[in-house]
Amino acid sequence: QEKHVSMVHIESRKSKRRNSEVEIFVDCDCSKKEFNELIQLLKFQTNIVSLNPPENIWTDEEGKAAFVSLVLNTDKYLDCVPWFPRKISELDKCSQRVLMYGSELDADHPGFKDNVYRQRRKYFVDVAMSYKYGQPIPRVEYTAEEIKTWGVVFRELSKLYPTHACREYLKNFPLLTKYCGYREDNVPQLEDVSIFLKERSGFTVRPVAGYLSPRDFLAGLAYRVFHCTQYIRHGSDPLYTPEPDTCHELLGHVPLLADPKFAQFSQEIGLASLGASDEDVQKLATCYFFTIEFGLCKQEGQLRAYGAGLLSSIGELKHALSDKANVKTFDPKTTCLQECLITTFQEAYFVSESFEEAKEKMRDFAKSINRPFSVYFNPYTQSIEILKDTRSIENVVQDLRSDLNTVCDALSKMNRYLGI
Repeated sequence: QEKHVSMVHIESRKSKRRNSEVEIFVDCDCSKKEFNELIQLLKFQTNIVSLNPPENIWTDEEGKAAFVSLVLNTDKYLDCVPWFPRKISELDKCSQRVLMYGSELDADHPGFKDNVYRQRRKYFVDVAMSYKYGQPIPRVEYTAEEIKTWGVVFRELSKLYPTHACREYLKNFPLLTKYCGYREDNVPQLEDVSIFLKERSGFTVRPVAGYLSPRDFLAGLAYRVFHCTQYIRHGSDPLYTPEPDTCHELLGHVPLLADPKFAQFSQEIGLASLGASDEDVQKLATCYFFTIEFGLCKQEGQLRAYGAGLLSSIGELKHALSDKANVKTFDPKTTCLQECLITTFQEAYFVSESFEEAKEKMRDFAKSINRPFSVYFNPYTQSIEILKDTRSIENVVQDLRSDLNTVCDALSKMNRYLGI
């Protein structure tokens, strides 16, 4: 209207050029000058790759009736968002971007003055930095001192789990003892744990050298991949660690990652982070911290812990379920504003009725994230599909239709053979 161009007809169709493009055909009634001005304006408003007007469509400057084809590059949706891995092998890039290596210890770290321990930590860094997707995770021969430290943590926490851990944790812990060698005198191997998780919930683990940024760590969860340290805390203080170690990962996280509902909850937080702004990623990371790390739930009328930070810390596990703890209802909109404390007990803990409730609340919260597309994890190709147009959405709908047909067939057979 501003350029005095009359649009007679408009239609869109699948492009014959590339699968990632859409062709928009517009029948315009305008002069050549008006048309050129319109194109310049559209270049600032849309992602135009090329214009394909027929030759000699104007006999003079004031000629009318132009029929033009605009080819839109839909991949440019990704130009305005931070990079994220589009396939699982690209997590190799994420795992290399370590913020703090496991060999770099602060002056107040229990192992700071222990040169033997520092060299050992460097070994674990080298193992993690050399690892690539698809490789078996290298097996570690833990020292007698490391096994002793693991044993103290394992023994003391095992005393609390029956009265403090959620039922999903208690269900999976014996299975880890049976299939992954969870024992006081044995540190489980990540490769065995990864195989076990894959069969239970589709999750796998991969070694990491140290702290990752929230964006890179959450990106792993989107692929049901958990970045896991292999080093063990310093033996001088087995019940304290200023950083996540393999005791925290294996005793805190792994038993619940084997639960399908919890695994889906974790993955959805990861999917919501892909392409999100730094501000939104920080909000998601805070919600992750107060759920998957320090979350509480209600079971049989009692508070139970499902957060890995609690389930791997004797002192804070006792504190969080005591009358001294400040317990609030989990609401992502307010929880994301809570300060995360690393070296002291949390000032507040957040409780959900169930994983399903927490997941539904996070789904609603994720809708507020400003992102020009949605994402879908393709479990067959282990890649992320960008849902940005009707064609990409149609592919997902076809998968859902196939699943629904399977469910309907199963219900039909139940009705036929069981009289339901």
